[in-house]
Amino acid sequence: MTISSLLRVPRRLTRIGALIALLVGGCSDEGRGPVAVSVIGDRDDLARPLQNLPDPAAKLMLEATAQGLVAFDASGDILPALAQRWIVEDDGRSYIFRLRRAFWADGTRVTAPDVARMLMARIVMLRRLDPNGPFDAVEAVVPMTGEVVEVRLAASRPYVLQMLAQPQMALLSREGGTGPYRPVTQGNRLVLTPVDRSSGDDGGNDQPVPEWQTRLLRAERPALAIIRFREGDAALVLGGRYSDLPFLVPAGIDRDDVRVDPVRGLLGLAITGSGKLLDDDNVRAAINMAIDRSQLPAVFPLGGWATSERILPDQMDLPRPPTDPAWSALPLEDRQAQARASITRWRADNGDPPPLRIALPQGPGSTLLFGLLARDLGMIGLTIERVSMRAAADLRLVDEVAAYDSVVWYLGRVGCARKVHCSDLADAQLQAASLASNAGERMARIAEAEALMVAHNGYIPLGAPVRWSLVSKRLSGFQPSPRARHPLNHLFRSTN
Repeated sequence: MTISSLLRVPRRLTRIGALIALLVGGCSDEGRGPVAVSVIGDRDDLARPLQNLPDPAAKLMLEATAQGLVAFDASGDILPALAQRWIVEDDGRSYIFRLRRAFWADGTRVTAPDVARMLMARIVMLRRLDPNGPFDAVEAVVPMTGEVVEVRLAASRPYVLQMLAQPQMALLSREGGTGPYRPVTQGNRLVLTPVDRSSGDDGGNDQPVPEWQTRLLRAERPALAIIRFREGDAALVLGGRYSDLPFLVPAGIDRDDVRVDPVRGLLGLAITGSGKLLDDDNVRAAINMAIDRSQLPAVFPLGGWATSERILPDQMDLPRPPTDPAWSALPLEDRQAQARASITRWRADNGDPPPLRIALPQGPGSTLLFGLLARDLGMIGLTIERVSMRAAADLRLVDEVAAYDSVVWYLGRVGCARKVHCSDLADAQLQAASLASNAGERMARIAEAEALMVAHNGYIPLGAPVRWSLVSKRLSGFQPSPRARHPLNHLFRSTN
């Protein structure tokens, strides 16, 4: 298989405009009516957002209809949300938040006991997935008064606010969240109406909400969202990933309408299978070193996008530079020769290796990626088959934006708690870091864990995540976001 064949646009994509234009209906987004927004996903993402994280549509739904104590703006800075202000005391072991006047969807007032109970339950849930992250030291969340909540920690953690600003920290009652919008279902779309902050009402003071302040939100397939935008029936498309990029050219999208977020995080393959083949250290290393990452920028042609052989994008809070794989200095031909020799030795002892099941999202970008992987792994004697993200798999794509700017997030996301083929020694170091008596010892333990995880080859890095949007020239207030967060209430229709 040649790279040119990998990059060839499938014939069905050239017909996509004609096929999908027949499906696109509804009112045009021109004029002063509601702002129509399409987010890539499906209806279940909007109906059950907490259960469908980290899908882009689920994140957007939580961001639009519920709030945590704090939030991110598009630039990645922390903003007040349910908390109007806060202070940090006791050398970073006490975060005290004063709540603003807010109301649940049923009109009842938000109180500190409500927030403390919900927040602690959410922290307990998230610690199962990120046991060594910023919440590992949380001892309690307590209401100090009816309007003041304290988060108490056993030890200082520098990324608590970044974690509290994540969409998964949004607080909801049974009836819903506190805004900034209230959702009403209309067919296959949601109408989002602004919540009056002083009363909790939709619009407030019996005054009708101007149409241009409302949002029409659809979660839909990427091809349909792109064509809807092209035809002027949506002013904004959010949630684009690498898997959807090949749709843009055949759809005839103006390059100036494509906005790419400068995000950091993980895009790679986590080894989630086990057995004689994948439990072999040399086999996992062979898979990692066999992939020709230099071909990826041609498959995903985005300016500034870079491949990576490291788990970490840079040093961040690590006390030394990130660890390079032992083979990183070798030419590709030598790496692939070593990898092929490892598989040949395994075959001599065990017979032909079974096909590896690789779970990838739907989309033409994944088809191109699968072709590249099939070629490279085939060159060393391994065969692969593609399965859905919901199926059992030996390798599974990880495509996530970092929740907070620490090496701990990266290691935790591809560690034992996430059912990735992991190093027990590295996991023990991370657990020891949580119990460390001082910051120096903690970071030394984390650095040791990082080196062990790189050597274990349980995660195959490819590069940074890809996040893109389509933005109409009729909208203002949009800006590329290092967190891939684009609050809908920060966008405005241009008067030009």
